[in-house]
Amino acid sequence: MEENFLIGTYTKKDSKGIYAVTLDDDAGKLSNVRLAIPSQKPAYLQVGSNDRVYAIKQIDDQGGVASYSLKDDNAKMLSKILAAGAPPAYVGLDRERHLLYSANYHTAKVDVFRINEDGTLTQTDSVTHQGATGPRPEQEAPHVHFADLTPDKRLVVCDLGMDLIVVYDVSADGKLTAVSRYKCEDGFGTRHIAFHPNGKYAYVLGELSSKLEVLKYNANDASFTHVQTIKTIPDDWTAHNGAAAIRFSSDGKFIYTSNRGENTIAVFAVQPDFTVKHIQSISTEGDFPRDFNLSKDESYLLASNQNSDNLTLYKRDANTGKLELLQKDVACPEPVCVMKWK
Repeated sequence: MEENFLIGTYTKKDSKGIYAVTLDDDAGKLSNVRLAIPSQKPAYLQVGSNDRVYAIKQIDDQGGVASYSLKDDNAKMLSKILAAGAPPAYVGLDRERHLLYSANYHTAKVDVFRINEDGTLTQTDSVTHQGATGPRPEQEAPHVHFADLTPDKRLVVCDLGMDLIVVYDVSADGKLTAVSRYKCEDGFGTRHIAFHPNGKYAYVLGELSSKLEVLKYNANDASFTHVQTIKTIPDDWTAHNGAAAIRFSSDGKFIYTSNRGENTIAVFAVQPDFTVKHIQSISTEGDFPRDFNLSKDESYLLASNQNSDNLTLYKRDANTGKLELLQKDVACPEPVCVMKWK
């Protein structure tokens, strides 16, 4: 059986847009890396229904989001919404309300777009983060890095510059109303968040601190309570590292994070009290692993190495959660986002 992933990229060097790669589940091998959607700087994307893909887009000195139809590797742009300045860092997809969210690191804005029936986009709201920022040099201003759904269909936003998590209620017509704020430790660098399948616990990744924070989530008022903080790298690691992506196994037993610098995937086992225990760190066989993803049946994990232009494939043990290297040096230009496609 075969399945396909889409790879979002930067386009600073040789990349031409969003690429596709095929995984042979029986052989445990990646092949056929090909250009799927020509575009400038599609660094993050989401795969929707009806052969739709939503991605970050840049044209010259304007940045924003775009929607595409992608059927059998035939791509057609349906819509784009751009504004002066740098493009966002993240896009989140709300299937039930037919909304798209973008998080802009550079402008500190969260933008909301309605997805129309024909796949075109219409902006419905925009919120700009303002306020006190953290102590690190990278925290000179608010930096929104993530905007996606909580288990109870609110919007949760991570602000790296402010060490902050903000939760918003979302109206049916795509308007945001802030309902809670949680402050991580100073210099944490709040980047991405993942929720346990039970909806009661959240796991927050700090880019600047290379730490994972475990929080209890109260759906009644969208508040968070601190449970645990643990490093994603060894205590004696002194070189630069930036934690990047975080993903859960669907059974809620294991968490995976990527480390750019140590260049590893760190594996954590979720304990009965929902704290985590570090059980493995494995090399990504490349430089700067910004993202990774599990295969559909979660038997494999595919990692992307931005600076070394390669993909890496691992076999995953569902019982232990641990990874075993299968394939490295799969050429793909500037890969920074990995999404399951078909």
